[in-house]
Amino acid sequence: MLDAVMRWFGFGLGLVLILVTWRSIITTIILPRFNQSFITLATWHAVRAMFLRFAAFQPTYERRDRILALLGPVALLAALASWMTLFLFGYALMFWPLLDTTFGACLRLAGSSFFTLGLADTPQPGPTFLEFTAAATGMIVVALQVGYLPTIYSAYNRRETLVTALSSRAGVPAWGPELLARHQLVQGMTTLPALFAAWEIWAADIRESHASYPWLMSFRSPDALESWVVSLLAVLDAAALYLAVAPSHAPPEARQCLRSGYVALQRLARIAGTPVNEDPRPDDPIKLSLEAFTRGIEHMRTAGILIEQPLADAWRDYRGWRVNYEAAAYVIADFIGAPPAPWAGRRQFMPSEDAFDVVAIRPRHRTPNDPEGVRGIGASVQRELGVEASAIASERRTTKRP
Repeated sequence: MLDAVMRWFGFGLGLVLILVTWRSIITTIILPRFNQSFITLATWHAVRAMFLRFAAFQPTYERRDRILALLGPVALLAALASWMTLFLFGYALMFWPLLDTTFGACLRLAGSSFFTLGLADTPQPGPTFLEFTAAATGMIVVALQVGYLPTIYSAYNRRETLVTALSSRAGVPAWGPELLARHQLVQGMTTLPALFAAWEIWAADIRESHASYPWLMSFRSPDALESWVVSLLAVLDAAALYLAVAPSHAPPEARQCLRSGYVALQRLARIAGTPVNEDPRPDDPIKLSLEAFTRGIEHMRTAGILIEQPLADAWRDYRGWRVNYEAAAYVIADFIGAPPAPWAGRRQFMPSEDAFDVVAIRPRHRTPNDPEGVRGIGASVQRELGVEASAIASERRTTKRP
């Protein structure tokens, strides 16, 4: 009697497991909006914690990046494995009261049915119906996962197009003051409105696609020092700096880009598990120091950018913009293990002694009148900032950076 009660209790538990797993699959793959699923989020966080812990023991950033490049794909496969495991146990528990056999035999029958192997079957009507149901479940899950991948990579390719294009405008890794400096040095400030408009639409796309498919946040850029969140932060910093130092010349597209960008970052920070203040006061504190901001202003001034406002006023206005997106950007950058970059915060997976900012080296502007490119644009960002070159920059000395 007790054994029968336990078996039927297992039947109910198995049915719940199957229903909960189906809900997780539907909300993760089919539903085009973010709907929290405990199964997928728990799997994602577990895989992420394992990868970040392992990456923290690597001696160089390049080795850490190679490891973290597998985080997104492995987390996606781990979710599939979790769904399959739950289905197997769910169907095995449902077979248990219908067959006069052990749970191990029921698990074998569930596996044979789910993967359509034909290794085990039963002629009884009730279990036969469950066999067909399990077989259909297995095929549907695999088909949905296969159909899910083109959607993931389509959104990934859309994201990386602008990130890659930004490398020649803002350096690698991207940095807001360098973006403005490069445009000023090549007389390209008139192209910034189009840039901000493009990134406004890009941020809206990121908000929709990465909220619907959170795995995308962990998919890294092809270049080890490029990152979608660092690039967006650089564009937002450039827009905020333009509005702060030259408000009479800043285009209206800068404000629109800022609004779209920080709304996207705030939403993705919630999905990453760390909600931030979505309506901060302009005078709330930020982590970026006034000293770092001053170096950035001097970097822009060296490039010839007009600084209309006094430093104190520019800092007040810039801080009023940055307070909207800094915390969210730092949360996401740390969550996905983004590469180190100026004004982009620190990473838990990087030891404190290696948590330096990697600053892009600006290529020399060689012309027929200046073949060596020693005037103006030829100076490196490191020299202008007075920042110690990192190990990454040292290892890449022979490699030309954008």
